[in-house]
Amino acid sequence: MRAFVFPGQGSQFSGMGKDLVGAFPEARDVFREADDELGFPISRLCFEGPDDQLKLTEHTQPAILTVSVALFRILQARGKSMPEYVAGHSLGEYSALVAAGALAFKDAVRVVRQRGRFMQEAVPVGMGAMAAIIGLEYGPLAAICEEAGQGQVVSPANINAPGQLVIAGHAEAVERAGKLATQQGARKVVPLPVSAPFHCALMKPAEERLSVELAAIDFGDLRIPLVNNVDACVITRGPDARAGLVRQVSSAVRWVDDVERLVREGVTEFVEVGPGKVLSGLIRRIARDAAVTQVGTVEEVQAYV
Repeated sequence: MRAFVFPGQGSQFSGMGKDLVGAFPEARDVFREADDELGFPISRLCFEGPDDQLKLTEHTQPAILTVSVALFRILQARGKSMPEYVAGHSLGEYSALVAAGALAFKDAVRVVRQRGRFMQEAVPVGMGAMAAIIGLEYGPLAAICEEAGQGQVVSPANINAPGQLVIAGHAEAVERAGKLATQQGARKVVPLPVSAPFHCALMKPAEERLSVELAAIDFGDLRIPLVNNVDACVITRGPDARAGLVRQVSSAVRWVDDVERLVREGVTEFVEVGPGKVLSGLIRRIARDAAVTQVGTVEEVQAYV
């Protein structure tokens, strides 16, 4: 069995998608639809930057979604067998739901821009932070976060791979947790250059605002089952997909559990559909026996189809 997996933030770079638009009409159509729906040329921002604008989360999110959906449409048009399952890391869950037929691309690209704006506005700049913790597992790190909180928010935000987790919360609490993690055996603590502390309780205001927007969008039942981030469970109904996207905003991304669930469902082949290769590296650490392929460039598309 095969799963298509779609990346989230952290995969953006200037020039992404430009080669696809030059080579495939399906990509041109997707970028044109995104430009029309957003009312500004996200295509130009993807192709030319500037990087400081592309890195703003309200631009990053629709940009990555657009590239990922363009790649999916290219594979679909070339008769490539569709996967038995889909999944996405954070923002990537929207791309996965477009691929599964539950969410129209025009709705997805519009709402992820709002999602980015809401997440940015939920916490004043400088108040929040995120840090990657290398060399500790979830249980010890969760206990460290509880000790470091001291009335502030800090918690595991991305459970990416064994020994590779990310924490998020108030900047001071994240710093305290990082120091404790080092004292308790973490090999490395890396502050992340993010614009907001994603996937923690500080995102509750963004979650509430996004829930209103998602309630106004039609979600159909899924033609391809999804393993979602918030529960790592198999979703086939539109209302369940919508509810998962709401809860996802302030909850941890359980990527290890997602991949392990897909393996239990019988998946032996993972295809990363989108810019970059972040998920491929994580999957190789979680499911060592699985076949992993990246499809993010013209050359990778041609090799895969």
